[in-house]
Amino acid sequence: MPAFSFPSPLYAIADTLGRAELSCPELARQMCAGGARLIQLRFKERSARDFLHIARQLRTICRQHGCLLIINDRADIARAIDADGLHIGQDDLPYAAARRVLGPDKIIGVSTHDPAQAVAAEREGADYIGFGPLFGTQTKTTGYTARGLDQLREIRNQTSLPIVAIGGISTERAPAALAAGANAVAMISDIVLSRQVEAKVRQTVQQLSLVRSP
Repeated sequence: MPAFSFPSPLYAIADTLGRAELSCPELARQMCAGGARLIQLRFKERSARDFLHIARQLRTICRQHGCLLIINDRADIARAIDADGLHIGQDDLPYAAARRVLGPDKIIGVSTHDPAQAVAAEREGADYIGFGPLFGTQTKTTGYTARGLDQLREIRNQTSLPIVAIGGISTERAPAALAAGANAVAMISDIVLSRQVEAKVRQTVQQLSLVRSP
C-alpha cells in the first residue's frame, strides 16, 4: 500500500458530544458537505449493534462525498462495513492484531502521547499517528496532561509518519499545531458545538489549507 497522507488538514471526528438534536449521520452529512475529506466515527458507550448500524450509514454518506471513513477502536466493525481504516489507542487492540483483522490495504492510525509511543507505532507499521492531548481536552478522558507544542516538535523530528494533533485545538490554535509539525488537526468541540456545522467546516478547511500553503 502506498504511504498514507491526509487528504485535508482537517481530521473531522463524528461525535455528537451529547447534542440530542444532532445524530451522527446528520453530523457526518454536514461535515462532508462542508468539505471534510476524512471522518473518524467515535461512538462511545453504545452497543455493538448500534455502532454497526450508525457506521453503515456513515459509510454510505462518506462514499457519496468521496470522504474517507475511519472507525475508532472497533476493528470488527471497521471490517464489517468495509471502512477505509481504523484508529486505535494505547489500550485498544494491538496494532499487529488489528492489521490481521483488517488486512494489508486498510489505514490504521495509532494514538500516541510521547516520543517513545510514536517511535513504537512507526516501527510496528502504523500508517499515521495521533498525538495529544496537545492543549488538553474536555471531550475525552485520556489520563494524560497536555503535551504541548515542544513535544510535538520533538515527535516530528523522530518520525516520518503523518501526524494528526488532537486535544483542545480550535481554529485559533490550529495554525500553531501545523507549524509545529502536525500534518492535520482534529477539531471536535469547536466544530460539533457550532450552530452551523457545515459552514464551520467549510470555513475551517479553507483557513487550514491556507496555513499549509507554501
